[in-house]
Amino acid sequence: MPDHPTEDYSDLDRPPLREHALRTALVRLGSLWTDLRVVRDTGSTNADVAAAAREGAAEGLVVTAEHQHSGRGRLTRQWSAPARSGLAVSVLLRPTFPRSRWGWLPLLVGVAVAAPLRRTSELDLRLKWPNDVLVGDRKLAGVLAEVVDDAVVVGVGLNVSLRADELPVPTATSLVLEGSEVVDRDPVLRGLLRGLADRYGALSGAHGDAVASGLREEYVGLCSTIGREVEVELPDGSQLRGPATDVDDDGALVVGDRHVAAGDVVHLR
Repeated sequence: MPDHPTEDYSDLDRPPLREHALRTALVRLGSLWTDLRVVRDTGSTNADVAAAAREGAAEGLVVTAEHQHSGRGRLTRQWSAPARSGLAVSVLLRPTFPRSRWGWLPLLVGVAVAAPLRRTSELDLRLKWPNDVLVGDRKLAGVLAEVVDDAVVVGVGLNVSLRADELPVPTATSLVLEGSEVVDRDPVLRGLLRGLADRYGALSGAHGDAVASGLREEYVGLCSTIGREVEVELPDGSQLRGPATDVDDDGALVVGDRHVAAGDVVHLR
């Protein structure tokens, strides 16, 4: 066990995930999901799934933690949250379509988080390119994808019951703070994983073609970055500023006459 203080697990407003019920609902013959594990405490679910991938774990492994104390986001940012206050979940994918099309997977997961929650929470969730899930300009969830040998590990951090004084940054939010109709983590996780499996199956069936699978159309319909003036910090440290006009067939953001495959986007007012 880690040597840092752990959160109080007796909080009745934050019940534990029901592992047996989740496994029964999601891990079944013909499903993408082949194993689902709920762990009490871990440093990073992405690191746990990446280690399993290197050891040859089958596609469809799901690991979710009640408390994640060293979660990682894009650009090596670290974050943590009180136990049971959100979802920290990572999945193992082994795509059979060309690697040149794997860049759509993080965007696909963003859609898989936002689309089901839009229906159940009655919130107007949108995506900031590539995959931050927003309510207005506040961040509800983030996605991190990592290539591990011939696999892709994708992690999601979703704020569910965080209170205002527990937010990691003032620009974050949670389902509770936004008045969501759904704040039970079990149905939220089931909806996310089912939505991910459906879209991944369609993308795989189209050999990774996001246009043919319908993924690009669905993503563009949810992306609030399109039509905004943005500033993008590029991987080399340079910055690009201009209007974001589209997401191309490869998932890159079109800013002016540039096609940006990777970068940190800020929406300008």
